[in-house]
Order: sequence, then C-alpha cells, then structure tokens
Amino acid sequence: MPTSSRVVITPTSRCRFGIGRVDITPPVGIYHRFWGAASHDQATGVHRPLTATAVILQPLDAEGVSELHVLIAIDHCLFRDDDMQLLRDETARLIEVDAANITFTFSHTHSGGHICRARADQPGGEMIGPYLDGLPGEIGKAFRSACDSLRTATLSYGQTTCNMGRHRDFWDETSSQFVCGFNPDLPMELPLDVVRATAENGDALASIVNYSCHPTTLAWDNTLISPDYIGALREVVEQATDVPCVFLQGPSGDIGPRDGFVGDTEVADRNGRQVGYAALSLLESMPAPEADYRYNGPVISGATIGEWEYAAQDSERQRQTSVFRHRHWDLSLPYRTELQTVEQGERELNEFLAQEQAARENGDNDRAADQRALAERSRRLLERLQPLPPGDYPFSLDVWQMGDAFWVAVEGEPYHALQQELNCRFPQTSIIVIELANGSRCSYLPTREAYGKSLYQVDIALLTAGCLERITDELATQIECRQGERGA
Repeated sequence: MPTSSRVVITPTSRCRFGIGRVDITPPVGIYHRFWGAASHDQATGVHRPLTATAVILQPLDAEGVSELHVLIAIDHCLFRDDDMQLLRDETARLIEVDAANITFTFSHTHSGGHICRARADQPGGEMIGPYLDGLPGEIGKAFRSACDSLRTATLSYGQTTCNMGRHRDFWDETSSQFVCGFNPDLPMELPLDVVRATAENGDALASIVNYSCHPTTLAWDNTLISPDYIGALREVVEQATDVPCVFLQGPSGDIGPRDGFVGDTEVADRNGRQVGYAALSLLESMPAPEADYRYNGPVISGATIGEWEYAAQDSERQRQTSVFRHRHWDLSLPYRTELQTVEQGERELNEFLAQEQAARENGDNDRAADQRALAERSRRLLERLQPLPPGDYPFSLDVWQMGDAFWVAVEGEPYHALQQELNCRFPQTSIIVIELANGSRCSYLPTREAYGKSLYQVDIALLTAGCLERITDELATQIECRQGERGA
C-alpha cells in the first residue's frame, strides 16, 4: 500500500508586521488620458479613492529600524523612471529608511491619471508636479501608522483560483492581426493567493491579496479617477474582515479582465467583487494561526473514521517559520537589437503630430483620432527609451524568505508564465510574486515564444527574447538554494 501523509503543513511566516494607509486621490482636473483612443484629457470626477498602503516586514529578533523592510502598495499604473527615483529617494529621506529597503509596487490601474512630470504641458498637466511633490509626505504618514502598529504577527497563506482575469493575446482572423483582448480559446486557471496577518492575541491585522490581472476594466471612455476593480475587491474583503486589505499585482503581462475596456464603473466593481469573494472564500477555509493539520488515527463508529485535527505548531516549527532572509541583486540582460534610437522616436512623434494637425485641418476627424493615438504611442516609446542605461540592462530582483513562504518582487510587466513556472517547480511552497517593483523601466517581458508575433507587448518590449526565462531560472535557483539552507 502507498504511504499516506499524516500531517498537512499550514504555510506560515512569523515576523514583525505593521500596516498604515493614506488617501492619495489626485485632484479632479488632473491630466488623465492614459489611453491613445481617449478623446478626453482631464479627469472629470472620482469613482473610488486611490490609496497608498505601507507594510512593514521585519525579523522577530530585529531591534529599532534594523532589517526593516517597507513595501508600499500604491494605486497608480506606474511612474516613469525619473519620477520613480525622486519619489523613492525623497520617501527614504523622510522616513529615514535606506532606499534599498523600500519597495514600491503598483496596483497598475490605468484610470488613476497619467502622472508623469513630462506631461506638464498637457491639459491638467500643471497639477502633476505638485501632486508628485506631495506624495512622499503622504506616504510618510502611512509609514508612521505602520510603525505605530508594528508587532509580532503570524502570516498564514492560502491559494485558490479566480477566473475574472483571462488570457488577452487574441488572434483576429478578420484583420489578420493579434489584438490585446479576451482570448476565449486559451482558458487559464489563474491563482489567487491570500496572506492573513494575525497578532499574537488572535486579532486580525490585515489581509493581502496577490492576483494577476491588468486593471483595464475601465478604458478610453472612462473619465473618472479610479483604482479599477481593486477598489471593490478591497471593499468586499474589508467589510467582512474589518481590517485593511492590501492588493499586490502579480505577473499579468498577458492577462486582463474577461469583461474590460469599457467606460462603465459598475463593470469594474463587479470584477472586483468577483475577486474579493474568491479571497473571502479562501480566508474562511484557513485554519487558526500556527496550526498544522494532523492525523490522529482511526475512530470506531458506524464506519471506521479517520480523525484529523488542527494542532499547534511545536517549537521546531515555530523556529522554522521565523526564518527571515532577504536578497537583492541585479541580473544583466541584453536589449533587443532592433530598438529605435531616441532620435528616431522623436522624428516619428513629430510626423504623427503633423499628420494629426493636417487631418484636423482637412476635417478628417477619424484620421486625426488615429494619428493622435499613434502620437501617444510615440511619446510613450520615448519615455521608455530615454532613461535606459547603456550596455546590458541591470534587471532588479528581490527575494524574501519568510518561514515557509517566499516573496518575490520583480520590475516591469512579466508574462504570467513567470508565476506559473515557479508554482510548477515548487508546488508545495507558497510564493507571492509581485510585479512592477519600483516601476517598469524595462517594460514588458513576454515569453520566448511570443517574440516574432505582432503582439503589442512584444512590440514595446525592450529586452530580447529569452529574458523572461532567464529571470525565472534565476529566481528558481535562489528559492531552491534558500530551501536547502532552511533551518541552518
């Protein structure tokens, strides 16, 4: 007879944990146009507020600010490199924490406003600079709240699935091209990971939801500032748990909502509720903190019953779950050889602007709208090209081992294959994968097979084919090594 398992481990981390949140909703009227197809420029109102949440993670034996790691989850799409660096440096100065220990991560909503100092000449753009200048102070408030709540906590992990998000590389046979939209021919079981933080006295502290799906429910027809589906997701979880819910965007380069690219905010709320209810279902299934499920043996009844019960983790398990290690490093990756130069991008932008103006003068509004959208593509290309360092690209990687779990943070927008492959290689390990860590200077990271196709994500990718696979291997090696050191 095969050997049966007699213990089911509850993935657990023990650490010091703190959380604080502030409202960072931009002013109405700020430059909002994030879609090339949008006819509006400025935000006309607010659907739901945007927030910034500071999460502090620290080893149990740390003192003061020693080994203090700050994760700042912010409701914006992303910030360009110069703005991101200024924000990170000024935040580090204000909260007196080394910038190397601060990780910004973006919910990636495309409706939070186009917050880029380089857009100051656009309608509502004059509000961008003052808004960005005020963000470090607001984040500092969230950090101080997190410090005030810092305490010993148990993090418990669970995973389920949610099919709100779907694959979004769709082949349009009529026009013979790939479009960025719902692909019904490639169903995906998207994982939804939930982390529950609990104090020593049993009080709930926070819920953390890690899910991979572009917040692109709302698109060019929406004129409201919005966190997209993430606002309703948090509301659903917080109303049921009475503690903050933090959203962490997973690798979603090729994932978007099944129902998306609309102007109706109720669709965004419906998408968020779908994810929120899935998270709540998982939370309800999780055991008490620091308890593993153990087989007690047979009980004679009408049938012979196999009795299981949750038992408190012993001192050795508590020692294992208190392990806290962090590593940051850069991986050198090559650029695509066919990348445009900045000069070529500027020339292309000027051509589209001239063609837009000519179309308007000729009364051809449809052509003018197309040229306006193409000009926006060129602006974004320039914003990606200008900050690139020479030589190979230094791709940023962070891995935290906290007890039974690993937290992984990568910059840019990887395809979901990154998380799929890590889950496949380590099926018994809880892995929280966070994209857009400190921005997206490197842009999209498609799979090797995606290159050569006329995909939007490939068209704007800056790094060569195979880079995603190298990143995945690098992370897997690090996790494997850390697991080998477990308990050392």
